[in-house]
Amino acid sequence: MQIDRRAFLATSAVYGLAATAAGAVKPTIRNKIAWYDVQKWGVEGKGWNDTKRYFDRLPGRAESKVRGAVWGLSRHSAGMLFRFKTNSPVLHADYSLFSSRLAMPHMPATGVSGLDVYARDEKGTDRWLTVSFPRSQKMTMRLAGGIDSLPGKRPRTFTIYLPLYNGVETLQIGVQPGSVFEPIKPRKQKPIVFYGTSIMHGACASRAGLSISGILGRRLNRPVINLGFSGNGTMELSVGKFLAELDPAVYAIDCLPNMRGETVAKRTVPLVNQLRKARPKVPILLVEDRTYAYARFRRSARKRHAQSRAALRTAYKNLKAAGVKNLHYLSGASLLGSDGEATTDGSHPNDLGMVRYADAYEPILKKLL
Repeated sequence: MQIDRRAFLATSAVYGLAATAAGAVKPTIRNKIAWYDVQKWGVEGKGWNDTKRYFDRLPGRAESKVRGAVWGLSRHSAGMLFRFKTNSPVLHADYSLFSSRLAMPHMPATGVSGLDVYARDEKGTDRWLTVSFPRSQKMTMRLAGGIDSLPGKRPRTFTIYLPLYNGVETLQIGVQPGSVFEPIKPRKQKPIVFYGTSIMHGACASRAGLSISGILGRRLNRPVINLGFSGNGTMELSVGKFLAELDPAVYAIDCLPNMRGETVAKRTVPLVNQLRKARPKVPILLVEDRTYAYARFRRSARKRHAQSRAALRTAYKNLKAAGVKNLHYLSGASLLGSDGEATTDGSHPNDLGMVRYADAYEPILKKLL
């Protein structure tokens, strides 16, 4: 059967097909919305392709190698994002979550389970636009409307950060049919790999783009891989084995909030040696713990900081003396500032604390990159 090409293109334009970039994914039309499956072009912030679920942070083979708690937390999508260009005046999302726990007592649903949307302005800077408000495990929602396109109806670049403390099962982004839609594949630059605790995982940012890794990814214009494991960032060699499989621009090891001095003394040198053997030239940054906001009132907190930091400094000096190259150190004293206002619960950063963490990290990471 012969196809009328002009009729086909006219029909395609109505449904957003002809407006899609050449070679890009095609939408499905549902309820007068053109839906695009994010998995068709990929998320940034994944270290492995052989994951059990697409949005997992560790490969499926890690399930039998790491502790159960680490594996469970690796199902969260912390640090992942995706990008696209569109001139659609409206954005929709259709996504389902791994867990029915949408929020935590000290962290809102917008950070735990929300999608956080940034749009690129006329000067090329990514600026916050909107965040989703999760109310159920599966949601179809309008994210934002009345969005200006660039002059000449040129498409604008959007970045969407995935939930920090929940996993994603399925995710589609929706636009007005007939709009330009250009998926942007994940960048191929070497990422910064962060291995840490609940703080690096994202607690207690009010939205995903305000996590430490999210802020630094924007500031440094660099892909990041967030391997923060809440309560379980303890410099384990079983996790180090998978870190060593990656080929990053920098390893940042930020595990002290989950460790006491004696454990720091036992595990720092073996982990660094494991990474250095696999990646002889990749910079490794050892990071002290932040100071509890209430430490000035609790001797036990001050003692814990003193012991863990002394153990990390000693390990750092011993490694340097042993000839380990490209090893670097970040003090914890300034991570949260000194006014006591940068935490939600004395331990986990609030949004101000996340910004201060990023402020402390940024200068040294710039040097290492």
